[in-house]
Formats: sequence, C-alpha cells, structure tokens
Amino acid sequence: MPKMKTRSSAKKRFRVLKSGKIRRERANASHILEHKNPRQRRRNRKTVLVNPADTGRIRRQLPYG
Repeated sequence: MPKMKTRSSAKKRFRVLKSGKIRRERANASHILEHKNPRQRRRNRKTVLVNPADTGRIRRQLPYG
C-alpha cells in the first residue's frame, strides 16, 4: 500500500500530544502587537487544545501524527 501524505499546512500548525489531544497556537500573536492590550498579548503566548468538533478533520490531515 502507498503511504498517505501529511498535509504540510497542518503539520506546521498542530502537534499531537501523548494523550491523543491536539495542541495549537493562538491566533493574532505574530505582528501588529503595539495596539493590542497586554492581557491579550500574554494570553496569546500560551497554546490551547483544539476544539473537539475540529479534531476529526485535523486527524485526517495528520495520518501519522
């Protein structure tokens, strides 16, 4: 059987944890930070888990994750 391809876009954005949950970075954290308030900037540093409704779609994009 041929190997399945991993989506490059998904592999750059998501990490699969040992528990099987999927971790992602927060949006709006990369540039134009000057006008964002400090609380928002601090929150954006942390990673969060992907919503359970979206995990199936992401798992299909990361077949060997």
